[in-house]
Amino acid sequence: MTDRYDEGASGGSEPAHRALRELVMAATVRIHRTGVGYAPEESGAFLGSGFFIAPNWVLTCAHVIHGGEGGEVTVIYQPGPYDEPRAVPGKVAATLPEHVDRPGQGGWPAPDLALVRLREPVEHECVYVSERPMPHYTEGRVFYAGWAPFQGQPQPHDGSLTVHGTIGGWSTGAQLRLGENDLPLGVSGGPVIDPARGEVVGVLKSRADHGSGGTSIGIERLRTLPVAPGDRPHDLYRHGLRHHDPYQHDLYQAVFHAHDRYHRDRQQPTDSGRPTWTDLQAELGTRPGRTLSPDERVDLLGRLADLPPPESTRGLLDILHSLPGFRLPTLSPAPRGWRDGLGALYENARQDGTLRLVAEYAMRVMTAERPVTPFVLDAEQALWEWIKQAATRLDSDTRSDLARRRAQHVGDRRRERPGRDRAEHRSGGAPPEQARAHPPGTSRDGAVPLSLSVLLEVEHLAWNRGHCDWSIAVVGPEGEATPLSDGQGAPLDDLADRVAESLAEAFRRCDEPGRPVPLHAALPHLLLDLPVDEWRLRSGAEPLGAERPVVVRCKDRDQLPAEDGGYDGYDGSGSYDGYDGYDGYGGELPGDDEESDRRERWQWVHDRHDRPDTRARAEILDCDDAVRRPVSDVAVLRGLAHGTVPVLCRRGDQRYPDDATALGRIVRAGYGVVLWRRWNRQTDSVCGEFHRGARMTVYDAVGAGALPELVYGLRKQVREGLTEAFWAKDIALLYDDPHRPLPGAGDLLEAP
Repeated sequence: MTDRYDEGASGGSEPAHRALRELVMAATVRIHRTGVGYAPEESGAFLGSGFFIAPNWVLTCAHVIHGGEGGEVTVIYQPGPYDEPRAVPGKVAATLPEHVDRPGQGGWPAPDLALVRLREPVEHECVYVSERPMPHYTEGRVFYAGWAPFQGQPQPHDGSLTVHGTIGGWSTGAQLRLGENDLPLGVSGGPVIDPARGEVVGVLKSRADHGSGGTSIGIERLRTLPVAPGDRPHDLYRHGLRHHDPYQHDLYQAVFHAHDRYHRDRQQPTDSGRPTWTDLQAELGTRPGRTLSPDERVDLLGRLADLPPPESTRGLLDILHSLPGFRLPTLSPAPRGWRDGLGALYENARQDGTLRLVAEYAMRVMTAERPVTPFVLDAEQALWEWIKQAATRLDSDTRSDLARRRAQHVGDRRRERPGRDRAEHRSGGAPPEQARAHPPGTSRDGAVPLSLSVLLEVEHLAWNRGHCDWSIAVVGPEGEATPLSDGQGAPLDDLADRVAESLAEAFRRCDEPGRPVPLHAALPHLLLDLPVDEWRLRSGAEPLGAERPVVVRCKDRDQLPAEDGGYDGYDGSGSYDGYDGYDGYGGELPGDDEESDRRERWQWVHDRHDRPDTRARAEILDCDDAVRRPVSDVAVLRGLAHGTVPVLCRRGDQRYPDDATALGRIVRAGYGVVLWRRWNRQTDSVCGEFHRGARMTVYDAVGAGALPELVYGLRKQVREGLTEAFWAKDIALLYDDPHRPLPGAGDLLEAP
């Protein structure tokens, strides 16, 4: 399905096409009614096909999900030919058209598309979706995939079809006519792929009533998805979509920004060695727009997706119309996102001027008006780096002009934002005194006042490995503790059940309507990753972390790792709980200078810095562009700026001898606020969304005192199925206030 200007390698690469087929099938799903699994005898609940268009988003036909119940369906996917099928609940987020009372004789009206968001996060492959407008294609061959019943159970199907023309011309209901193959019942909703470019261009809609073939809907029809009234893309981006109802924002921008970031991040190094869509596109020999390699294209799209979307379609069209020497034809539907504008350039630029236009377009996107935040500044800088690299293939006058305009834009940005340059903040210098404002109700030492909290303390028994003592108390506003219950010798694996009744009683005493009391879990440093937020008080209850704020504190500061990351007499090797070979003693008490540094760090991250460039910043310590790296020793960690909030991306992926002590080293280095996620993913999992989400969460806190509530909100949103929050699955928070020492001076509180 190529035009004469942008053909792939003649005949393509047979191994590349086989690998492309595997990627397509891994991303193609079957859709069932709710309440079913994947057993063959349940094929009667089978509705049709679909495919992953972005992480945790499925695209299918509206008539397929119409057979579901109340907009709820079950999505069944199979990551590989030898993997077991996996079922996950899904919710219909949008359909095109939005409402159909009853289908007419010609079937479901075009465009007949539906977006399904998964109710819970899963690891899966995503297709690569073309950014080109497609209505003018009238010839060529395409590849299709889907599921259909065969001998009583759904089976994967695929094949090739010939494009015979269009139905509906250039209207918003245009469809491609496909022929020369029989389409079985059930493949509707599956992807249609251009095999020469290696990208999805449409969705199978229907099969022919008489003869072979059927029709498909171009992927560009998703541009007609409505935007909820009152929502502006810049506002949504500014708030990270976190404070908005999941069905009340611009789904088109959310899905395709996630799509483009996913494929950009998939090009990062992994341990799996599996080919990506971009790898296969390179093997097929295509060059998008006759000038970019697939790597350059996916990198550019990923950087564009880090920016807020266009303020409006009109604003995007104004940018395209302003490009010198470029005539934008009338496109229906009109380009809507940054990726759509790039696709329009491919189709309509002169053969010898595409790169210049792409660089000019990226420059105008970079300098477009938008709210200024540190994330916008970082994204604009990253886009400039791409432009600068691409411009090395252009003439010197063009390079000089781009550099001049970049310098002018940087000057304009500095005038827009108050305060000093961000580099001063990253160096660790102290902010001016006038920036040290404090939120109402907080003290000048940065401590966040408490009303009530429930404290769970756990003491590991060095002489009885795998067992612990525990106690539960209610802590009052002044830090006074009232013991409620305790226990001895509980197995760690059974601790959640042992304490459930006592925790429930403590919460009953403290909770108010709409104001659940927070839970503070004081744990030994080698158990800081104990998943207390995932415990349930009873069968069928929500996890504790989705019911209330749950934070972790370090109980055994006198036993923290030494400066070199190890212990006296301990070689760093250990099991999950970290106690194999370690008797719990031999560390050193932090000195006065260490305690002073700890308080200063706490002070800095809790100061309410209203200027964006003086706020606390997240620092990923164990992952560099998706490559696992060891956490530094205590001395290096102490050298980071005081405004740093450490973040661990792959806690639990223990590849280095001292990984078990990483959290302890961070605490020893003076940090009282740490974010991490428990790693139980595949080795080639994409990390970019977690890195981005963690940085935005720390920035949004405007003082770390808001982090417990923000993390609580994220956990609730994950449970509620908000796709934009899925990056926060398994998130944990250390929040250990140096101004409020644990009651009992490190001893367990005994109930009366």
